[in-house]
Formats: sequence, structure tokens, C-alpha cells
Amino acid sequence: MAAMDYSREVDHSNLLLVRGTEPFNAEPRTSALVEFKITPDDLVYCRNHGPVEEVEDETFELSIHGTPEGCTTISMDDLRTRFEKVEIVAALQCAGNRRKEMNEIKPVNGILWDDAVICNVRWAGARLRDVLLHAGVAIDSAAHVLFESHITPCQDDTYYGASIELKKALSLDGEVLLAYEMNGEMLSPDRGAPLRLVVPGYCGARWVKWLDTIRVSPDESPNYYQARDYKILPPEIETKKAAAPVWTKYPSITSLPLNSVIASTMIASSQAGKRKLVVKGYATCHMSARVEKIELSADEGATWTPARITYQEGRWSWTLWEGVLTDVSEHGEVVCRAVDSKGAVQESECKWNLRGVAYNPWGRAVW
Repeated sequence: MAAMDYSREVDHSNLLLVRGTEPFNAEPRTSALVEFKITPDDLVYCRNHGPVEEVEDETFELSIHGTPEGCTTISMDDLRTRFEKVEIVAALQCAGNRRKEMNEIKPVNGILWDDAVICNVRWAGARLRDVLLHAGVAIDSAAHVLFESHITPCQDDTYYGASIELKKALSLDGEVLLAYEMNGEMLSPDRGAPLRLVVPGYCGARWVKWLDTIRVSPDESPNYYQARDYKILPPEIETKKAAAPVWTKYPSITSLPLNSVIASTMIASSQAGKRKLVVKGYATCHMSARVEKIELSADEGATWTPARITYQEGRWSWTLWEGVLTDVSEHGEVVCRAVDSKGAVQESECKWNLRGVAYNPWGRAVW
């Protein structure tokens, strides 16, 4: 592949911790992140597999293959004026969130993200369902919808591709969007302008930025980022060489598992003069459930104290929470765990995998 041109990379605030420069990848501090229900743009993490490109809105066209005409193109003006504008709040989370923690068990392959590769955003755009039906795509023999971005080169393939199940794409409840706004503003280039896919409940790898092509197919996308990346491989597969012959045997990640993270701790004094520990964090859940409660423990799970949920919105947002532990020692460790609406409880440990994805043991912090 030819050398990539990173000259169009945008400047970012010092609020972000840079994890890579070519391509640019960065995340905020978790303590700052949880102070906002809706994540402001300057605290939204940056995840790129190639250089950030600026695309002229007026010249952009979305190509939809498999229509009666063979291929139908839709302009941004068409998307904004011919289809209902829909708004949803949905958390976007990288599958590699908390990878740095898994790397402490055994080295993993990927950017060593901390626990802030997540944001909670108000997205707006046209329903994917509406656009597909309007275009008349042939869905009788299809099981998947494939999404492609040819606008920017990638590290591991000639374009970025992903796919989701046709059932999800056509579901009104699935609320999949072709988004052109974020938090009431037009998307910026770094967020995928002029058009990106929003797949509520799915990991960020499926939310294709700079989306320019859609296809329907009986099979998943053959692209590297769908077919070979973002998969949970068994712990015994420890190298990419060992993974090469077995990638296709394991499913691509869709929804990420139940998770909770401690973002900050603060010691305060109670009225009785005893120390109390104020703990804040966030939690996320598999798309088929909601976070029901958060519990805290300062004795490695021997006893648990309930925390208070301070924010949830709609079906797809993250959960913010705050809890207090009373009469604590001067120093110690606190853990958190989430419980979902189906009764699932976040486990204390998580198996290692080569790509360091979907890491979700108890959240931990020392004070």
C-alpha cells in the first residue's frame, strides 16, 4: 500500500491522551468524561485506522448497490430533505476499551487503551431502514448489510468495511441511522463527516465513518475489520500467526458485554468525622438489557454497597452512577460491578484474548 498522507489530521485539545499519531488515536481522562451526561465533542475519543479526510458535502454521494437500477446514488441533500430526521442518544464504545488492563495479564495485540474509549452522544440522521426500502434493495436472498468507506486508506485493507444483520438494519426498534449530526451540530471530519453509520448497541467497529457504499449480501463483509479483526479468540491463540487459519471459525463482535468502570474516587469527611469515599463511574450493557444497578465493595466482594444511578436515557445510552462508602480506612481498593435487567452480574475476572477486546471484569481503583 502507498504511504498514507496524514497532513489533514485535525488539532485536538490537550484534554485527550494521545495513544497514536499515525493514524491519530486518543482518549480523554475518565474522570472528566463522567462529568457529562452527553459527551461534548472535545471529550469524544478518536479512533482511526487511517488518516482523517475532509469531504465536500456538496459533492458527496452515497452508493447503494442491489437496487432495481443496479446502483442508486443519494446525495447529502437527499438524505436531509427526503427522509425523516431521527434523533437518538446512543453510547459509542470501542471494542478495545480497557485493553491496557488485559495487557497486564499478558501482552495483547492493539492500542493500549485505558477505560475512556467511549462516549454518549445525541445522533441525528436518516433511518437506514427508510433509505434501503426507498432504494428498493433486493433483500429476498440477503442476510447482511455491508458498509464501506473508500474515502480514506486503511492500515490492514484497501478500504474500511463492516456489516450487520439485515434483521437489525430493517428493524424499527434497532434504530440504525445514517447520521450526519452529532449533538446538534454537523459531523466534523474526525467524526466521519459527512456521513457515518450509527448502530446502537453494537461496538464501534461497526459504526463506519465516511460511509460511501452500502450493499446487501447473503454473507458478512469480507473486509479485514469484519472478517479477521475484532473477534474474541480462545486464550490458547497467542499470536497472529496462530490466529491466521482460525479467524473464520469465530464470530465477529456485535454487542459488548456488561461492564462498569470506576472513573474517580474522593475522600471526604462525614458529620461524625469518619472518612467516607465518594466513587463515580459509568456502566454499559449488552443491547438486549439495561443496567439495573451498580454495587461497590471495599473488601474484594465480601460485602456490597449499592450505588445510585444518576443518568440513563432511552434504550442505548450509557449509565452514570455515584456511590458512597462510609468509615473507610486511609488507603485501600474499591471495586464495582454492574447487574443488568435480566439478572446477569458482572464477573470479577475476564479471559484473556489476543486482540484484547471486550474486557469486562470488575472495575477497580485505589484511594
